[in-house]
Amino acid sequence: MKKIFLFSAFLTGSLFFAQKAGVFDTPNYSINVPEGWKSTNDSEIINIFPTSQIGAITISEYHDLPLPKEEVKKFILALYHSHDEEKKVKEKKSQKGYTEYFYEHFDEKEKLFWVTKAFQKDKNLYLVSINCGQKFWNGNYMTQFNETFNSFKIKK
Repeated sequence: MKKIFLFSAFLTGSLFFAQKAGVFDTPNYSINVPEGWKSTNDSEIINIFPTSQIGAITISEYHDLPLPKEEVKKFILALYHSHDEEKKVKEKKSQKGYTEYFYEHFDEKEKLFWVTKAFQKDKNLYLVSINCGQKFWNGNYMTQFNETFNSFKIKK
């Protein structure tokens, strides 16, 4: 009986604390946004962030971009002025024929964690990144950022 009570209390508690999400929806992609977070559209660059503004998820989309596949890893590393080797940018086939690139970077100077995914197919490129202050990159914020980041879905 105690086990059943403990299990039901745990289940009820986890449901009570679960974050509800809305959806940021465009004709080309969608992403889940935790309840209470804000989003802005700055010249077609989307920023999604908690009201505490301790970090953000940024989404940029480019069409008719003549960036050869061989240059994408260099492009991602250049975004962060990183001296990492290209092999640190992971590459795999992804949804709807896109190639997905994944890169994690810690900016020592600014004390920011950066996590980036890029999706490329032909001349289309979607760039999705998290930036979060080092002292907040743990626990609930890290979980919310990663869940939101991983909910990004390309429609076409």
